Amino acid sequence: MAKQIVEVTMPQLGESLVSATIDQWLKQPGDSVDMYEPLCELITDKVNAELPSTVKGTLVKILAGAGETIEVGAAICLVETEAEAEDTPAATSAPTIQQPVQSQTNARPTGVAAAAAAGFDANAPMRARYSPAVQRIAAERGIDLGLVTGTGEGGRITRKDVLEYKPGAAAQSRVAPAAPIRAPRIAETSDLPTVVVEGATAPGREYYIDVTPIRNTIAKNMRQSMNEIPHAWTMIEVDLTNLVQLRSKLKDDFMKNEGINLTYMPFLMNAVVSAIKEFPIMNSVWATDKITVKRDINISMAVGTEGSVLTPVIRNADQKNIVGLAHEINDLAKRTREGKLKLNDVQGGTFTLNNTGTFGSVLSYPIINFPQAAILTFEAIVKRPVVIGDMIGVRSMVNLCLSFDHRILDGVICGMFHQRIKAILESYNMDTKLY
Repeated sequence: MAKQIVEVTMPQLGESLVSATIDQWLKQPGDSVDMYEPLCELITDKVNAELPSTVKGTLVKILAGAGETIEVGAAICLVETEAEAEDTPAATSAPTIQQPVQSQTNARPTGVAAAAAAGFDANAPMRARYSPAVQRIAAERGIDLGLVTGTGEGGRITRKDVLEYKPGAAAQSRVAPAAPIRAPRIAETSDLPTVVVEGATAPGREYYIDVTPIRNTIAKNMRQSMNEIPHAWTMIEVDLTNLVQLRSKLKDDFMKNEGINLTYMPFLMNAVVSAIKEFPIMNSVWATDKITVKRDINISMAVGTEGSVLTPVIRNADQKNIVGLAHEINDLAKRTREGKLKLNDVQGGTFTLNNTGTFGSVLSYPIINFPQAAILTFEAIVKRPVVIGDMIGVRSMVNLCLSFDHRILDGVICGMFHQRIKAILESYNMDTKLY
């Protein structure tokens, strides 16, 4: 049966994505590959994702190593297919991510031999090229990557190598001279040498940390937001005493019945989407010569991870009750922290909520999630003395901080929007139903 070498290229993973960084290869040259089996893990501007194969055959050559950023349409590997081109399902189902490089009627050698026949060096040294994941783990554990033995292609250090690294094992294989205490060796490039320090806290000392693709995207988006959007800011305080009592009453039964913790976020989100329905201009974007008002209310929810903040989206939030919102919030937050978000999970948001009160913040100035029109932060709930009529009482108070695009929104509409959210939150009582 005739065989051919097929290029697998970087697909268009999302509408706004033009490139992705290869985190690690899940297959190596010589490995068999089934249809839809993951070839490698990718780091995009938004989330991490696996790249599935659209052909069945043998991986013969990796063209882009871990840590490399590849543009959409660029080749990343070669696969020798086990059928003729016209019999390959991917040839008709996904023509955009593969193209034949060379074919012939006689059988070709497989594996690394095929790569060599195609003119590629299968054993190119990759020892000094570290993926972002390897750098992060090494930094967290204070591991000198120069002492780690790589088991990947060309001696490349994999995440498994770093996770299984034991200082004693390295000492047995080499004699290392005595060295001063040094900062984690995050980056090793000819342009950016690693800085060795005698003490991690010594004054005037420093070390370098590579900017990850996600961190670089955050920087780009925040800069774009501040450069293009004229930010305005306002804050209102809300009495949550009744809501605090309601949650205390329901949270144990809620955990038993639903299997998740009942937080304040679904109550806040319910209030926000109700207010957006009354003031739809809050759910809009600036489009130069017009303002585009979104009919769907898709709430972006800021979720902090160890190294970044992501904003997964709850779609059609106005069509869900408090229990439904609680489950969506829990699911997205969990998958965000586990690195299991899909591209669709972070696209299409129309308004952003951020729970900065989790860290004890009582006042913040949020940056708008470009290109949305506004973002609201929910601060820490604090017991404070409050004047009620002619008396003073201890109440559970919270600040709601709103940043808005002053091209679209003015203080009047945002003030009414704020007041509506306040009224809804303060209307919760012991008789409020969650279902």
